[in-house]
Amino acid sequence: MIVCKFGGTSVQDAEAIDRAVAIIREKAARQPIVVVSALGGATNQLLELAQKAAAGELLVALQLIEQLRDRHLREAAALLVGSDEADEIASEIGAGFDELAHLAEAFRTLGYLTPRSLDTVAAVGELLSSQIVAAAFRHRGLPAVFVDARDVMKTNDFFTKAEPDIDEIERAAQLVLTPLVQRGQIPVMGGFVGTAPGRVTTTLGRGGSDYSASLVGAAVQAEAIEIWTDVDGMLTADPRVVPNAKLIERIRFDEAAELASFGAKVLHPSTIAPAVQRGIPVYVFNSRRPEGRGTMIAFEAPRMAVRAIAGKRNTTVVKLRSARMLLAPGFLRRVFEVFETHRTSVDVVATSEVSISVTLDDPTNLDDVVADLMQFGDVAVERERGIVAIVGAGIADGSRAIADAIAALGPVPVYMASLSATGINFTLVIDDAEVVAAMQRLHRTFFESAA
Repeated sequence: MIVCKFGGTSVQDAEAIDRAVAIIREKAARQPIVVVSALGGATNQLLELAQKAAAGELLVALQLIEQLRDRHLREAAALLVGSDEADEIASEIGAGFDELAHLAEAFRTLGYLTPRSLDTVAAVGELLSSQIVAAAFRHRGLPAVFVDARDVMKTNDFFTKAEPDIDEIERAAQLVLTPLVQRGQIPVMGGFVGTAPGRVTTTLGRGGSDYSASLVGAAVQAEAIEIWTDVDGMLTADPRVVPNAKLIERIRFDEAAELASFGAKVLHPSTIAPAVQRGIPVYVFNSRRPEGRGTMIAFEAPRMAVRAIAGKRNTTVVKLRSARMLLAPGFLRRVFEVFETHRTSVDVVATSEVSISVTLDDPTNLDDVVADLMQFGDVAVERERGIVAIVGAGIADGSRAIADAIAALGPVPVYMASLSATGINFTLVIDDAEVVAAMQRLHRTFFESAA
C-alpha cells in the first residue's frame, strides 16, 4: 500500500489530472491511496472572496465565486466527456458554489470572518477537486472511490491550524480506507481538510495536504509516501533563487525536516514527522516528468557536510533582556509558555546570560506575545529580517562548513547565529533584503566552486 499526494499544480487542470491518471495506472498494483490538493491557486481565491465579502465587497466576492465555478465546471467537463457521471459532478460543483454565495452574503452582513468560517470556505477547494479527480479516474477505467477527507482526518478545533488526533485518524483510516484498498479500489480524498468533534470542518493550515498524506500513510502503515509536485525533487536550493540548483537524490529525514522548516517549498514542514515515526520513506517526484529520479527521504543517506541551502524571508525577531534570567531556574520555560499560549511558533533561538532572542515566522499574535513578555523585562522587536540555513548531517563534524559559510557572506551583517542541537543546521539571521544574494553566495561556495 502506498500514498500518492498530488499538489495543486499537479491537478490544476484537465491535462495535469490526466498525467495523474497515468501515474496511478502505473502504480495500481501497489494499492495506492490518492490525496489531492485543490486545483492550483483555488484556495487563495477562496480565501480572497471570503475576505472581500466580509469587507463589504460582495459583488467582487460573487464574481470570484463565478470564476471558480466556471473553472471547475470547465475542467470537469473536459475530463468527463461521455461519462455518465458528468451531470452529477457538475451538480456537486454547482451546489458547492451556491453554498459559497450564501456564505459570502452572510459574511457581508456580519462584516467579519471567524477562523471557523475561513476553514469552511478554504475546505471547498479540496472537497471538489477530490470528487473531480475520482470521477476522472473512474472514467478512465481506474476503480477510484471518492472519500470525504473529513471522514478520515480527525482534528481538534484550532481552526485554520488544526492539530491532528493521531489515534482517531488511525481508527478512521482502518475503518474507511483499508477496506476499500482490500477490495481493489483506489480511495481519492482531499488533503488539508479535517473535522473536529461535532463534524465541524477544520483545516491543517496552508500546505497541509502534504501533512494529510503523511498522516494517512502512517495510519495505514504504507510502504511509501509519494509527493507529486512541479519540481524534480528536493534541490540544493530553491531553483527560483538559484537557477542551477542540483537534485538531491537521497536525503536523511532530519535534513529534509530542517530544510522544510526553513523555507524549502517542496514539502510542508510537518510532512516528515508521521513518516519518521513509522519509518516510511517519502519520495518527491515531478508529475510533469514522472520518469525522473526524484528524491528519496529516508533514515540513511550519504553523509555530507552541507546537503542544501534554504532561506526564509519576512522574519520577525523578538528580543527579551532581563537581569532576572541570571541563574533563575525555570525562567526560559515561563518565557516559552508565552509563545505556546498565543500559538506562535519559534524558529531560531539565541540566548545569553541575561537575554534571549527568537525569530517568528508568523507575527499574527505578536502584540499579545510582546505584551506578555514585558512582564519579564525589556522587549524589542526587529522586523524585515530573513534567515539563511546551511543544512547537512556533517556540518559540525570538524568540517570547515561553518567558517566557509560565514566567509561566503562577506559584508552581510549577521544579527543572530545558531547551530542546531543535532548539529545539522547552521542558521544565520540577516537583513531580509540580503536573503537572495546570501543564498546564491552560499550555493556557489558549497556546490559550484569545486565544479
